Amino acid sequence: MEKNIPYKTYLDESEMPKQWYNLRSDMKNKPAPLLNPGTLKPMTAEELSVVFCDELVKQELDDTTPYFDIPKEILEFYKMYRPSPLVRAYCLEKALGTPAKIYYKFEGNNTSGSHKLNSAIAQAYYAKKQGLKGVTTETGAGQWGTALSMACAYLGLDCKVYMVKCSYEQKPFRREVMRTYGASVTPSPSDTTNVGRKILAEHPGTTGSLGCAISEAVETATGSEGYRYVLGSVLSQVVLHQSIIGLESKKAFEKIGVKPDVIIGCAGGGSNLGGLIAPFMGEKLRGEADYEFIAVEPASCPSLTRGKYAYDFCDTGMVCPLAKMYTLGSGFIPSANHAGGLRYHGMSSILSQLYDDKLMTARSVEQTRVFAAAEQFARVEGILPAPESSHAIRVAIDEALKCKETGEEKTIFFGLTGTGYFDMVAYQKFNDGEMSDYIPTDDDLAAGFAGLPKVDL
Repeated sequence: MEKNIPYKTYLDESEMPKQWYNLRSDMKNKPAPLLNPGTLKPMTAEELSVVFCDELVKQELDDTTPYFDIPKEILEFYKMYRPSPLVRAYCLEKALGTPAKIYYKFEGNNTSGSHKLNSAIAQAYYAKKQGLKGVTTETGAGQWGTALSMACAYLGLDCKVYMVKCSYEQKPFRREVMRTYGASVTPSPSDTTNVGRKILAEHPGTTGSLGCAISEAVETATGSEGYRYVLGSVLSQVVLHQSIIGLESKKAFEKIGVKPDVIIGCAGGGSNLGGLIAPFMGEKLRGEADYEFIAVEPASCPSLTRGKYAYDFCDTGMVCPLAKMYTLGSGFIPSANHAGGLRYHGMSSILSQLYDDKLMTARSVEQTRVFAAAEQFARVEGILPAPESSHAIRVAIDEALKCKETGEEKTIFFGLTGTGYFDMVAYQKFNDGEMSDYIPTDDDLAAGFAGLPKVDL
C-alpha cells in the first residue's frame, strides 16, 4: 500500500456537505426547459405543481442558484449511512497489473442498497412538509422503489410503486423489501390504470418499461387526492440531491491530496452520474480544473450513444411534460433479456446538454462483458456490485488495462452505486452461460424515433 493513502477514506460527520450543488448554475448552455405537451410552451410552476411537490418544483425550475441548503431533518437521516467511503481499489489494481490508481465511491451502505436513498428521503420530506398523504412512483430494477418505500416508512407516508413487469417477476425479494416497508407494488403495465390498460391492449404480453411505469404512477398521483408523483432519476431536482455523492468525493480526495484524471459512472436516467460528476464538472465549467468524464450505458438501451437529441415525452403514455434529451423514443421498450436497471429511454436534460456540448463522452457495453467485470471485481474487492454499477466497473477496468499497455499512471475514479444481492437471477444466468447480449438494430431504433413529437422551436 502507498504511504498515507488508506484503503478507505471517510469524512467526519462534521465534514458532510450541508448544501446540495446545482450544476446548472455553472452551465453556459442551460438545459432546455420542460414543455407542456399541449401548448409546447415551457411548463410553469403552477402546471408542474399538479404532479410534483411545490418545493421540488422550485428546485426543478431554478437553474441559477448555485447551492440549496439541505434541511436539518434530511441531514439527520443522511447520518444513518453517510458520509459514504471513498475506496482505493488496491486489490483490483494488483489483479490487473496496472500502474493506474483506481478509486470508487461506495453508495451501497444502506438497506436500499444504492444511492437512490439520497433523493428518496429528500422528496418524501418535501411531500410530508406539504401535508400530503402519500406519493406514487415507478421503479425498474427496484432500487428506487426500495429507497422510496424506506423514506416513506420513516416519515409515515403512503407509497404506491409501479414496478417494470419483467423486474417484478425476476426480483421477488426486492419487491418484498418494498412491501416490508409498507409500499404497495404493482407490476407495470397493469390493468389498474387507463394508460396501463391501453398499453396492454396495444402491446399484449409486453414486459414493460420505465416509460410505462411512469405513465401509470403519474395517472394514479393526479387522480388521487393528497398524492404527488416523485421520480428517481432524470429530473434536475434528482441530480441536485445526488450531488452529495460528488461533493463528498471531492472533499475526500482533497483530504488525501489526490486528484482524479478520469471519472466514470453508469448512466440510465442520469441521477447518479450527474451527482457524481457535479462538483468536478463545475470546476471544469469554471475553468478551474480539467477531468475526463465517461458515461457508461447498456448496449441494449443506448440513449446517448445511439439516441437522438430532441424533445420527447418522458413516459410511454405521453402524459408527462416534454424534455429535450438524448432519447430512443418514449415508445422504446428494452429487451427482457436486459438484466439490470438503466432501462430508461432517455437521459437527464443536464447530462444531455453536457454531452451535446462535448464536455463528456459516452460508451455502451454489452451485458456479458458487464457481468464478467462484476465477478472480477467481487472476487478481489469483496463487494458484490449491482449490475448497474458494473457498467462503470467494466469501463474502469478497460481504462486501467489501457494504462497497463501505455504505462500511464492515471487516477481513475468511478461510482459504485450499490450492491447486487437482489440480482442473483442475472448472476445465475451469467454463471450458467445462459446470458446473451442484445443490441437493438437500426430498424428497432427507427421505430422509436418515428414516435418522437414534432416540436419546432
